[in-house]
Amino acid sequence: MAAQGKSKIQAWPPRWLTPVPPADLKRSRGEEVVDFAEALCKITKESIAGDAGSAMTFRPWQRELTRQLFALKTDGTLRHRTALIGLPRKNGKSAWAASLALEHLVLGPSGGEIYSCAADRDQAKIVFGTVKEMIRLQPELSDFLQVFRDTIYNPKSGTTYRALSSESFTKEGLSPTLTIFDEVHAQPNRELWDVMSLAQGARKEPMMVGITTAGVKTDSSGRDSLCYGLYQYGQKVATGELSDPSFFFAWWEALADSDHRDPKTWLDANPGFDDIVAASDFESVINRTPESEFRTKRCNQWMSTSDTWLPAGAWDGIATERIIDDGTAVVLAFDGSFNGDCTAIVGVTVEEVPHAFVVEAWEKPDNEAADWQVPVADVEQSIRNACLKWQVEEIACDPYRWARTFQVLEDENLPVTLFPQSASRMTPATTRFYEAVMNKSMTHDGDPMFARHVGNATLRVDSRGSRLSKESRHSARRIDLAVAAVMGLERAAWWQGQGGGLPMIFDLDDLDGMGDFDA
Repeated sequence: MAAQGKSKIQAWPPRWLTPVPPADLKRSRGEEVVDFAEALCKITKESIAGDAGSAMTFRPWQRELTRQLFALKTDGTLRHRTALIGLPRKNGKSAWAASLALEHLVLGPSGGEIYSCAADRDQAKIVFGTVKEMIRLQPELSDFLQVFRDTIYNPKSGTTYRALSSESFTKEGLSPTLTIFDEVHAQPNRELWDVMSLAQGARKEPMMVGITTAGVKTDSSGRDSLCYGLYQYGQKVATGELSDPSFFFAWWEALADSDHRDPKTWLDANPGFDDIVAASDFESVINRTPESEFRTKRCNQWMSTSDTWLPAGAWDGIATERIIDDGTAVVLAFDGSFNGDCTAIVGVTVEEVPHAFVVEAWEKPDNEAADWQVPVADVEQSIRNACLKWQVEEIACDPYRWARTFQVLEDENLPVTLFPQSASRMTPATTRFYEAVMNKSMTHDGDPMFARHVGNATLRVDSRGSRLSKESRHSARRIDLAVAAVMGLERAAWWQGQGGGLPMIFDLDDLDGMGDFDA
């Protein structure tokens, strides 16, 4: 059901909640789970929720969530086999899930198998690592539970607990009794979820619990992402469109038309607002976070794969007329294509309030033939001319398709550095640029083509972060000047802070992301 309003329990019910019969709730095992957690689980990290090492205290909404999740049928077995629970960031998902895993490890069935699953190894180990730390902090648990690097073992029941990721080679042969699936939205595909779901088929009362924030609606194939598909399924069960008593769905989110800047919206979406997560944290990040990312991570709302980047008027508000004097310290940033697109060179001054300006851009005219190509010799000469006019600290470039040009320029002793447009580089660079525009801590030359490219840019949000993109890969709208400006500001900020060059080193993520912005 969709919640019509909050009950006498603060922050309950969530926006979406599947119905549980009162009789099944009355039989629930949830109170025993809560009692175990509050008696034996410790807070592992200092936070406003409590001091590290102090006892966990379930909030009323967490207690009710646990009670509903562990509802029992008339035969005394668990009602739910699969659950999806959606909460914005910093609302205590990991600690809550860790307490469930630890309770199952100690009091669960003999020969149990518990798994923490996630999209990558580091994420998979977050809940697992929290459990390890809870055991370390509680002598009553550490005295008999055997903790190894990748496994926790209960010799009294023969139950094991391990962390898995989608990177693991195989999960065949597993027979889980409890699976904690962390950040389901980050799963690249359905494979791991489906394998673990099928693997629990032989167990009498298994449970797979997905905990997550919202993400993007589609995956890399253009289909509904795993998490969004489960979210839609949960809505159908919650509204009675589908009947599936084995599926539990609890999802906190802000209303679609709510103002994401309004503290009332933050309170509505976050059950732990100003209790587990500080209100001051929202106030701190609201002006530094793109709207789509804030709505996804802090309001738990689903976004399309790409959304508008800068608010209307923000770019025009920092335009200023300025002549860049000869000898001024600048960074040149290059984003290039050979045909059908655009090649751009942007300069960014190295100073406290950097200024971005168009050095030159080559864009395919609308009436040109399909075989039109960027004049490579002109591009190379423009870079040489810029290096003669200004003190160019570096030429930041994505070498995709332009390796020969930059080898030539490097042979001429020009300061070429590699800036592959990978997610690991462009995500923080895009955030820096957004903050600079919104805080008016940079300026630009007001060039109309520059403004058009910035206006065309959308924000792609996926499991690797948020960064610039076209509205679609085959769109004719150009964004190359915007991409180059993001690269240039990132490197100019480094030079302003450090005063020296930083070599660009390839890693696997760099290679994977090369050409992301070249359609």
